[in-house]
Amino acid sequence: MTRQTVHEGWTLRAVPGEQVPAAVAGRTVPATVPGCVHTDLLAAGLIPEPFLDANETQLTWIGRTDWVYRTTVEHEPGDADRIDLVCAGLDTVATVAVNDVEVGRTENMHRGHRFDVTSLLRPGPNTLTVRFDSAYRYAEAHRDRLGDRPNAYPEPFQFIRKMACNFGWDWGPTLVTAGIWQEIGLHAWSTARLATVRPLVTVADGVGRVQVHVEVERTADVPVTVRAAVAGGAAEVVVAAGQRAAVATVEVRDPELWWPRGYGAQPLHRLDVTLCAPDGRELDTWSRRIGFRSVRLDTTPDAHGTPFVLHVNDVPVFVRGVNWIPDDPFPSRITRERLAHRFDQAAEAGINLLRVWGGGRYESADFYELADERGLLVQQDFLFACAAYPEEEPFAAEVAAEAAEAVTRLAAHPSLVLWTGNNENIWGWHDWGWQEELAGRTWGRGYYLELLPRIVGELDPTRPYWPGSPWSGSDDIHPNDPAHGTTHIWDVWNTDDYTKYREYVPRFVAEFGYQAPPAYATLRRALSDEPLAHDSPGMAHHQKAADGDAKLRRGLDAHLPAPADFDDWHYLTQLNQARAIQLGVEHFRSHRDVCAGTIVWQLNDCWPVTSWAAIDGDGRRKPLWYALRRAYADRLLTVQPRDGGLALVAVNETGRPWRAPATVTRLTLAGEPRGKTGYELDVPAYTAVALPLPADLAGPEEATRELLVAEAGDEVERALWFFAEDRDARWPAARFDATVEPVDGGQRVRVTARTVLRDLTLFPDRLDPSAEVDRALVTLLPGESATFTVTAAAPLDPAALTARPVLRCVNDITAPATTAEATTAEATTAEATTAEAPATEASVAADTTATEGATA
Repeated sequence: MTRQTVHEGWTLRAVPGEQVPAAVAGRTVPATVPGCVHTDLLAAGLIPEPFLDANETQLTWIGRTDWVYRTTVEHEPGDADRIDLVCAGLDTVATVAVNDVEVGRTENMHRGHRFDVTSLLRPGPNTLTVRFDSAYRYAEAHRDRLGDRPNAYPEPFQFIRKMACNFGWDWGPTLVTAGIWQEIGLHAWSTARLATVRPLVTVADGVGRVQVHVEVERTADVPVTVRAAVAGGAAEVVVAAGQRAAVATVEVRDPELWWPRGYGAQPLHRLDVTLCAPDGRELDTWSRRIGFRSVRLDTTPDAHGTPFVLHVNDVPVFVRGVNWIPDDPFPSRITRERLAHRFDQAAEAGINLLRVWGGGRYESADFYELADERGLLVQQDFLFACAAYPEEEPFAAEVAAEAAEAVTRLAAHPSLVLWTGNNENIWGWHDWGWQEELAGRTWGRGYYLELLPRIVGELDPTRPYWPGSPWSGSDDIHPNDPAHGTTHIWDVWNTDDYTKYREYVPRFVAEFGYQAPPAYATLRRALSDEPLAHDSPGMAHHQKAADGDAKLRRGLDAHLPAPADFDDWHYLTQLNQARAIQLGVEHFRSHRDVCAGTIVWQLNDCWPVTSWAAIDGDGRRKPLWYALRRAYADRLLTVQPRDGGLALVAVNETGRPWRAPATVTRLTLAGEPRGKTGYELDVPAYTAVALPLPADLAGPEEATRELLVAEAGDEVERALWFFAEDRDARWPAARFDATVEPVDGGQRVRVTARTVLRDLTLFPDRLDPSAEVDRALVTLLPGESATFTVTAAAPLDPAALTARPVLRCVNDITAPATTAEATTAEATTAEATTAEAPATEASVAADTTATEGATA
């Protein structure tokens, strides 16, 4: 087998049409393969940057245009029996031709295609052409033929097997792509080749077993031999003449097990599969890294309903997860390095599972290899989201083919632990008025409850399958019943305050989220609004959620002082997002005897947008990321409402008992003690212990002036409980001292509180887009200090670094504009030395002029 990539010399042109702009019509531009039309036009300077301002609205014509890719490939005839043109991914409605002879058509972005071009290739140059018809025209034609079906957005995305979020989402732009989005090349082979290799790995009774299922394609009806080797074990099997499939089983005694991060190591072993001719010649090879581990899903009914507990190597894993969306609308821009950085950000936040959401794609080899290496578990949705999907042809056959290919391709990866049939479609059929609108038309039920479980059961019985997210486990129980299976909680964001999370004690929360804008530097890169405001044109365009701005305001009104300006609004909305999700995660984890996992919506963004993400579209960490790092810590201390009072809950998500003295102190906002109690924590591995607080401690004398502080040593972050909302608390004006000193790679900012400082956070990206800080959302009592390490491409101005709007806390929010201006002016004009003077600390004293307790 010889493989020749065909990635060079491609050109792109638009097929003439009245919608094509004059600047593009008739032009032929260089094309990058793999890639897409948008990135090629952008590189040629023919379209504006899609992510900036409202530029996406100028690009809708691209998805309604036909496109032609063309290149020339040199061919030197050899002795191969056959030459195939192999297309790993064409997006989406493609006609492929060699030397102007059509060799095939495709209509599914999510699967590969292989065409025999042996008879069409000639010595020397050969022309290869791929024409892409408009995705809109294809989808709308099938919609008109089959009858419309309901979905979440007014786009026909369920009538084409394409990344649904290309058509826009409540966090994503509408950028309907076309192009050769994955590898393309010529494969020359003789006698036989490995058509598929599907390793199924199991571990039982100290024996690791790798069943290597192989299918071969032939040009000669002769016996061939399959050899498999891994971890010192080997096996071979002969595929007799006339046969296409065989299984070679390799057994490994006492293999070192692969574990999720936090539970053990991630040893990976190279599995090599070789196909040999009768004379011993090597015909084809295949290689992947595998890990030895077992996985099962416990859904045995109990006193609380139907659990949803993931077991890896027979150890129940509490899922600390996040939902994953495509990291860019243009997949060819997502490099392995970019994914590695995103995965590191996930791991540093305590995350152990990524759910690949069903409106995107089956993720890449890079994605899964990195997950294998880092011990990040993956739940992969089949690609159906928020819509009623037709089950008629050609969709039924395409879905079956893509699912079989995806299951086969991903079978080797130990990180993949769960297949899910769809996102919210069964729920939609029950609750979103679909039944009347469908009037008996198909909507996807046959996929989720029949086709997909059959494919997974036949091709990969080593992994569990769950029909949907959410799903209760039975047709007889509402699909989003919190007591059964998985649930999504969206009433909090859409209609209710985030404290309502405490009304749920679900078995497993697969989606819940709260919005906030991206980092300030991200906004300033993407938007030209002057002035920038929560409702300025660019901000409004980059808020895709229905009534999103009003929902953000509703959340602020319930908890926080009113923002006086955009800087306040930006800080407070980001803070409110962080608090909402931290409250939810800590509540659910405190009930880990009932709830077996949480998957926050969402980890990442694909462009600059106000959304539910913890990491924004430019890769910057929002305050939510820091809140997740605390809430998803291996050991968590939290104060929770229990039985009409309060309790200290200690959650131990490690394999070691947690024994430590703990104290809970009731203090005034001025730091004066009002009461105290002590405990000896004894929390077994993988459990939570709730300790009721005495009534006199849990009941404040002055709710607006008091808080609880719970501590259990330096190994765990302390927990705080405030008896009043920030909007009602009698906050003193923020007073503190700050010093700034240079350190390797950045600067160290030390803040010492003269008054309580609530959720102190640094936003250094306001000074330099490259700047990052190591911690956020720090509450200090009078006399306490906190150190922040800031890294940036160049030293930052110490005075600006320690003043509003870079350094913020809740109790610097004041109503009169003059007060805010005075605070800013005093901080920025305070005496400070420059960062270039390493021998001297830069000292800044910040003292707001607001009176004690003044809030807007």
